[in-house]
Amino acid sequence: MTYMQLPMRITEAFTSISDNKYVILMCINIMLLLIGTLMDMAPLILILTPVLLAGDQRLGIDPVHFGMIMLVNLGIGLITPPVGSVLFVASAVSKQKIEQVVKAMLPFYAVLLLVLMLVTYIPAISLFLPKFFGVL
Repeated sequence: MTYMQLPMRITEAFTSISDNKYVILMCINIMLLLIGTLMDMAPLILILTPVLLAGDQRLGIDPVHFGMIMLVNLGIGLITPPVGSVLFVASAVSKQKIEQVVKAMLPFYAVLLLVLMLVTYIPAISLFLPKFFGVL
């Protein structure tokens, strides 16, 4: 990744869309949601964090805030079809078809997306506890 200058190229791609950090955060949210529906959380964190974090720091986004954005995005991806590995666990535990589990989850998706927007655009939400305990 370093040899190919991947973090710089991705940063340039996002900044070519807009210079506004909120627009770039929205693009990152969309990208993470789409990729999060196809892959598990742990590999995505290991692959994407070094790539995206370098560009986010240049835009002035706190690393803790960015970490929370990634976790919320990828957590939503775990419960979203087509892969949705957590949906299969819920289906097995409840002994329901996967379609029934997805139908039951539909109202929660709207709430989860609202929480994602709040965490993304109000950094104080994700930075409150670290600041309260004097870590930041």
